[in-house]
Amino acid sequence: MSYALAFEPFAAWWIIAIAAGIAVLIAALGLLQGARGAWMRAAATALLLLALANPVAVETERERIKDVAVVVTDTSESQDIGERKAQAAKALEALKERLAGDAALDLRVVDSGKAGADGTQLVDAARRALADTPPDRVAGVIFLTDGEVHDAAAAGKLPQAPVHTLLTGTPGEKDRRLVLVEGPRFALIDKPVEFAIRVEDQGAGAEAHGRLAEVAISIDGTPTQTVKARVGETERIPVTLPHAGENVIEIEVAAGPDELTLLNNRAVVATNGVRDRLRVLLVSGEPHAGERTWRNLLKADPSVDLVHFTILRPPEKQDGTPIEELSLIAFPTRELFEEKINEFDLIIFDRYQRLGVLPPDYYRNIARYVENGGALMVASGPDYASPFTIYESALGDIMPAAPTGVVTERPFRPRVTAKGERHPVTAGLSGANTGTADATWGRWFRVADAYPLQGETVMEGPDKKPLLLLNRVGKGRVALLLSDHAWLWARGYEGGGPQAELLRRLAHWLMKEPGLEEERLSAEISAGRLKISRRTMADTAGPVELTRPDGKQSQLPLTQVAPGRFEATTDAAAIGLYRIADGNLTAVAASGALNPREFQDVRATADIMQPVAEASGGGVSWIADGVPGIRRVRPDRTAAGAGWIGLVDRQNYATLSVSRTPLLDPLLAVILALGLWVLAWRQEGR
Repeated sequence: MSYALAFEPFAAWWIIAIAAGIAVLIAALGLLQGARGAWMRAAATALLLLALANPVAVETERERIKDVAVVVTDTSESQDIGERKAQAAKALEALKERLAGDAALDLRVVDSGKAGADGTQLVDAARRALADTPPDRVAGVIFLTDGEVHDAAAAGKLPQAPVHTLLTGTPGEKDRRLVLVEGPRFALIDKPVEFAIRVEDQGAGAEAHGRLAEVAISIDGTPTQTVKARVGETERIPVTLPHAGENVIEIEVAAGPDELTLLNNRAVVATNGVRDRLRVLLVSGEPHAGERTWRNLLKADPSVDLVHFTILRPPEKQDGTPIEELSLIAFPTRELFEEKINEFDLIIFDRYQRLGVLPPDYYRNIARYVENGGALMVASGPDYASPFTIYESALGDIMPAAPTGVVTERPFRPRVTAKGERHPVTAGLSGANTGTADATWGRWFRVADAYPLQGETVMEGPDKKPLLLLNRVGKGRVALLLSDHAWLWARGYEGGGPQAELLRRLAHWLMKEPGLEEERLSAEISAGRLKISRRTMADTAGPVELTRPDGKQSQLPLTQVAPGRFEATTDAAAIGLYRIADGNLTAVAASGALNPREFQDVRATADIMQPVAEASGGGVSWIADGVPGIRRVRPDRTAAGAGWIGLVDRQNYATLSVSRTPLLDPLLAVILALGLWVLAWRQEGR
């Protein structure tokens, strides 16, 4: 409550001033002449002038407007190092306790949240906390942090008020980190590509330069090599990608003599492996309707380098034509199957028989090629059941089925077997049979009878006869298709079928594409959730072991979502690398940036926030030296000193009510003035 004297005149002030001047002049003349009632007339005139000015007593009821102070607590991942989180909690409690008795202060405490791709954003958190506060109410901002504030440059956008920083950690900390200088996003598989790294012993000084550190490289969670790197120098490490598609390459340096955390001792790069050219050798035993299907499929892919030969003259045709006139281009058997066989990624025999074109040794070369990691596709028909079948060559040892010599010719719809529903080559093909229902695929009309020997039968024909078999031989793979009528699907006969997709999957499985492995563990992170997928040919899948970025391990059970497919989901809010293991299978997934800014330098420092404090009139102090005291200061006073920090006392008030009381009744003033004039007149009349 406050009181004041105010005037609310009944006339303009200039009129009152003129009247007052005339009255003073008359009163002065009367007093100089010694008139007996002069002073009474002067008093009467003064009373009338005062009534005309109308003095008023003003009573105002006010309420103090609270100043606003914001405390931003750094909750980023670097705060989990050592005792930093405990130091921040201790300082926060001390601040709350010391400011609890200040009724004129509104204390707002906010968390910065986890660090994102742009690192720790404390200034942004403070701006959001003050978004609804007028600048003239802000008393100050206090940051509880290790000093690694990545948006400190934006502090100038805060309201004009002291910005204080209370630092966690200790001065002079040391740490080792790995810097990824250069990491290609694309590289050719099976060819070395260089990654440039630098190992830094931060805070260790010049004596650490040149020290050797052990660096380990892993691809998709599997260790591949270990090298030595000199501290402080950029080193180039050759890495060979093992497969096409995404390769998660993790480079990790061993712990240094002084470590705050091992989380910044690694760098992760997701490099997409691409094939230079996919070299395919297609050998057609004779012209037929399906030959063009194979050729069109392979030529449609610009990354495929196709070598195609067709045998035009069947062995039973003996007309005496000279050999040198049997073809326009000689079939370079020696060059293809002896000298350059290992340069091909895939060999396809399309309705091929033993025609006397390839000597027996060349079949052995092909079998050896497969055992050493090559891929062979046999698309057969009646040729597989003939006396000239390639099964009777050295290839018979790697074939997944033996011919019976019989060819079944009658309409049938290809069906996916129970194992085929789990196998990635045939699982989920559009229009496939489900349960006991017939497939919607168009019919085929011929299949070469064979009995399985090894591998998996993923598709079957009439009377459950094997139709498509897949087999692993040594390091390589073999696929056997026992019908030459796949081309009917390509022509759309009776609605057709997924011929292009099936053959594409076959080719990719044969060339060991990770996405088509029968036993595969994969993981991906989206919207803060980790999704783990397990593909297996078994009926069940056990739990997987999850290792989070902070090193904590847990078991996650998997739920079947489709035949041979199991999944699990969990939260992945923390930035870093998540590792998943299931026996010999491993997978990795990165949350947030692969090499987060948050861990580029985890040492506590005053260097970043000191300029901000100086520009705003605030201060920087270490919590380890004690939580500073707090004072309320005027806007024009220093807001920081030895052992204390200040918050501005804005002295803002809100008016609740105002009442005015006239101090002089005009009517009473006129009556009193008349009375004085009468007394003056009577006194002068004596």
